Amino acid sequence: MQLPIWLNDVLNLFFPHICQACGNALVRNEKTICLSCLFRLPKTGFHYHEDNMIARVFWGRVELFSATSYLFFNKGGSVQHLMHSLKYKSQKETGVYLGKLFGKDLLKSPLFNTIDLIIPVPLHPKKFHLRGFNQSEVIASGMGHVMDIPIECNKLIRLVNTASQTRKSRYSRWENVRSAFGVENPEDISGKHVLLVDDVLTTGATLEACAATLLEIEGTRVSVATLAYAQG
Repeated sequence: MQLPIWLNDVLNLFFPHICQACGNALVRNEKTICLSCLFRLPKTGFHYHEDNMIARVFWGRVELFSATSYLFFNKGGSVQHLMHSLKYKSQKETGVYLGKLFGKDLLKSPLFNTIDLIIPVPLHPKKFHLRGFNQSEVIASGMGHVMDIPIECNKLIRLVNTASQTRKSRYSRWENVRSAFGVENPEDISGKHVLLVDDVLTTGATLEACAATLLEIEGTRVSVATLAYAQG
């Protein structure tokens, strides 16, 4: 049941909803992100161009159909605050909201109009149990909702509970994850165009390992979409 506007305004005086990007109180009709921060989101626009910075990350490593990231990630910036809100404060609505924004943009791109299935990068069950949710799955749920594409969270599985990728070199990251993934019921993916979704792209090692595993299935095409791209 929706609260009357006046009651909602009173509640916001004592329990204000805040912008997950800047921390300021949201006003009426604003949700998750204030209009000011929404207008200033550092969008990449990569999904409108086949040859882009994200696609080049994977050149010579794995054969992708297309690749993109929605936002630029800069230390101390609004996107870092948004990702921190999702990943460490369990504000799942932030991930769903951003996923919906991302999905709406992808609908406008001919590079992503043949997607059959969305698969989020999986967490190992032990890590999932500790965190309580998979941030990539949350983002994918928002994307799938607006794109009207089914999401499969149990097809691609993480076989190894790998160590954190933070502070590892590109080669070390690849060594850490290259045999970490497997596929349940590959016949359900055969012949499909899969959109592989993750939260932040750094070196691309995890996504490369996931894509390589999926591409072992006959007739499968793989595209990659991450919410953010951490340059350098």
